[in-house]
Amino acid sequence: MLSRIADSLFWLNRYMERNDCLIRVIRTNYTLSFDTDHSTDFSWKDVIELFSHGNGQTSDHDRSTTEALKYLIADTKNVNSGKVLITKARENARGVQDYITKEVWEQVNQLYHIVNAPGIEDKIAGSHTMDVIDLLDQNSTLYYGVIDSTMPRGQGWQFLNLGKHVERCMLTIDNIFAHSQKMNHQLEIARDILFWKNLLLSLSGYELYLKTYTRGQYNLNVLEHVIFNRNFPRSLIYSLSRVRRYLREVADHTRIEENTKLEKLLGKICSKVEFADINSVKQEGLPQFLQSLRNDLTDFSKQLTQIYFSYA
Repeated sequence: MLSRIADSLFWLNRYMERNDCLIRVIRTNYTLSFDTDHSTDFSWKDVIELFSHGNGQTSDHDRSTTEALKYLIADTKNVNSGKVLITKARENARGVQDYITKEVWEQVNQLYHIVNAPGIEDKIAGSHTMDVIDLLDQNSTLYYGVIDSTMPRGQGWQFLNLGKHVERCMLTIDNIFAHSQKMNHQLEIARDILFWKNLLLSLSGYELYLKTYTRGQYNLNVLEHVIFNRNFPRSLIYSLSRVRRYLREVADHTRIEENTKLEKLLGKICSKVEFADINSVKQEGLPQFLQSLRNDLTDFSKQLTQIYFSYA
């Protein structure tokens, strides 16, 4: 497989995964905004900062719900808005149409036309806000169903999944960090499930959490769930295991000399999670643990792209 094809497949799924997370976070916070009153400090500031990386935006985003939704979904000045992410995904998909199925291309194209439809900002600002969020959410879910049920399990599939799970790891880390920052990362301060509900819903892990944990401290249980629960598909340990699986399959197919170096680097990252537990995270400090893991993943991603996609 040509490096430019692998590159496009990798980034196609990274952009789609980022958009999927964005829509779930928007849905969660939009619903939460109806449950607030004048005594609460609800703001879209945290969400906007989470999805404004790299565009020079400052942190003073105290916007109304309508302004925030327009910025997050349809504003092309935000490099991580839904419109920008889906447009980038479609550009990558268009360049590899021979390597993806017709159904995958059509689903990406469908999302592109939804987010670029005339009057979408008016719908967001009017009485059809939830209709727009639902439509984007449903079609994002359909994308994963279509890609899973139609894509052949070859090298294209492997690079697609490498992109998806690398991005998912990054997003889970960012979501955990942003939410725990609200309590200054002080895990010894008791919080109830309502405090953590936003994080769990944003990661689609609330229902599984309720089925898994019936007692204990909410702070520790929630963090154990989103970091160490192997049955939760957006936990760090599960996503890292998927990255390792697909990297191994890519290495078996490509037999590049640098594969061993890359696999060792990933092995060190995985061991940080696999051989840790909630007590060791507390001892190290949650922000330090998350930041160290994210830095290592960023380094891994850079080396992966240099080795397989010939980045300078």
